[in-house]
Amino acid sequence: MSIFRSYRFGFHVAILVCLLTGAGPFSERASAGQKMVFAFAGFNERYGVLFVAKDHRFFEEQGLEAQVVQVRNAPIAISALAAGEAHYYAASATGSTLGAMVGGLDVVFIGGLINKLDGDFVVSPKIKSAADLKGKTIGVQSLGGGIWMFTMLTLDHWGLEPERDKIKFRVVGDQSVIVQALATGIVDAAFLGRTFSKMAERQGARILADVAKAEIPFQGTGVLARKSFLEGAPEVTEKTLRALGKSIAFIREPANKQAVTRTLAKWLRLNRQEDVEAGYETMKSLYDPRILPTKEGLRNALRILGKVDAKFARLKPEDTVDDRIARKLIKEGRL
Repeated sequence: MSIFRSYRFGFHVAILVCLLTGAGPFSERASAGQKMVFAFAGFNERYGVLFVAKDHRFFEEQGLEAQVVQVRNAPIAISALAAGEAHYYAASATGSTLGAMVGGLDVVFIGGLINKLDGDFVVSPKIKSAADLKGKTIGVQSLGGGIWMFTMLTLDHWGLEPERDKIKFRVVGDQSVIVQALATGIVDAAFLGRTFSKMAERQGARILADVAKAEIPFQGTGVLARKSFLEGAPEVTEKTLRALGKSIAFIREPANKQAVTRTLAKWLRLNRQEDVEAGYETMKSLYDPRILPTKEGLRNALRILGKVDAKFARLKPEDTVDDRIARKLIKEGRL
């Protein structure tokens, strides 16, 4: 069974909803009232730029009435874009996001917030090297989703192939659930953000690798939108990217540490200060202040996905990006 079958079902439902409801009225409504809905499906510090922008009213400063909404998974977020229930989706170059493009939805990366693969590969104590992952079970949030993609890129870097090396994937939930799955032995390994890798380490797991040091090209968390929305309301996108740029600058300013950590603790429901600190330290150097997508990273993602589904060969990196507004803001000195 293709790992993308469940995604495709969700995508086809999304297209049906889009055809029945139409995206036009939502675009007009957003343009006239400057309302904006920003969806995200992950649960880690990578989305901190959204949390800070919302809590510190950077969207409102740009004249936007913004909602930042967490959804359960990528197919739901893509469905929201397709149906016109969301303007933007913060996500990585995964089977879900790139699969939507293969499936015909006019969605593209308009910005790149994190333009590298970043995180920790965490394992049970019995695993001492990458070679020991052969025959083991790795926890993910969904097949084809972000954590799965991060894992596949890391395994590829280490010369491992899941099918050949009998590496299994197990869907267990978001990163907080994966931490518990590691602790109880339900899975042997997982790719985690820094906040949650520290939690796992306290519970007996070990960090096999800081993957950022490998400098694996990847389009990490970016901003996706439909081309039809961009054409109909370019001013909303300009204001959104400006707000995100201000949020990144705010996070990088040491004087704002207390405000940023307070926001991170609230959104991720963190009770331990050391977990908050781990997330904050990661966030400081995580984001690209230019907010430009990385075509090299997208090319690498398409290469990995092409190994499991030949349909991804249809896409070229330039087909997945529309960075005209980001480049315009950079030229004007607003990013």
